[in-house]
Amino acid sequence: MKKSLRQVRTITEDVIDDYCKWLYCQEKSQVTIQKYRYYLEQFKWYLDGKSVSKELVILWKTALRKRFSPVTANGALAAVNGFFKYSGWSDCRVKFFKVSSNVFCTEQKELKKEEYKRLVKVAQENNQERLAMVLQTICSSGIRVSELPFITVEAARSGVAEVECKGRIRLVILTGQLCDLLIRYAKRRNIISGMIFITRNGKAMDRSNIWREMKALGRLAGVNEEKIFPHNLRHLFARTFYTMEKDLSRLADILGHSDVNTTRIYTRESGHAHLKILEQLDLLVTQYNGIPLLL
Repeated sequence: MKKSLRQVRTITEDVIDDYCKWLYCQEKSQVTIQKYRYYLEQFKWYLDGKSVSKELVILWKTALRKRFSPVTANGALAAVNGFFKYSGWSDCRVKFFKVSSNVFCTEQKELKKEEYKRLVKVAQENNQERLAMVLQTICSSGIRVSELPFITVEAARSGVAEVECKGRIRLVILTGQLCDLLIRYAKRRNIISGMIFITRNGKAMDRSNIWREMKALGRLAGVNEEKIFPHNLRHLFARTFYTMEKDLSRLADILGHSDVNTTRIYTRESGHAHLKILEQLDLLVTQYNGIPLLL
């Protein structure tokens, strides 16, 4: 199949399927495969039957930047560049957008602890017990939403979940209070063993469904929609932990990061929090020769 791909530069559903199967054999995570498939299908739609060329890829890159942030656009480019390498079309690969490191996160997207607690409270008041437990489990343990299937009855009983993600296995400690909540929740749902967060058919909850439920909950709770997504709970855990411990290496181990620079992104606070610190430094002189200055 690889040989024919090098001869004909067209993208079809069959070609995308073959590439995703190859990614699976390379032991890429299901999340990565789904993301790559999505962006390749978007690129296929953009081509509208045309043959792949470097010029068209550059035009698509420009279109991506108009719609998305540099980080999101780079994710799409990573998908197509990987596909081009697999297909032997390396001359079609394009450069990523250069992204400068940002010391602060935007305040509009920083989920505060009081907002998180309001989300949980509103979920409980609206009989959304499962969603309330999902929010608390992610936020109190720092796991990814894709790692929820590893939160089992057995893990709740032992206080430790063995989580596998991106080819790495790590142990996630669950607090006694969380374990108690999980065990009682499972008992009410007649879940005796295995995954705790499941659908009516006994399958693991889909991340897209969790995302949609969270968005609806945010509207009820009066929390800015830009702050409502599962990964933001993980960021809140990281910021809270780092504020207490100031141990970046330990936090990286807990979050399952192989690069501590990734962990630094999670501990960013908004510029507003930084401004408060600057205002407390008391490094401005408000009088000069006895004459008050208007600052």
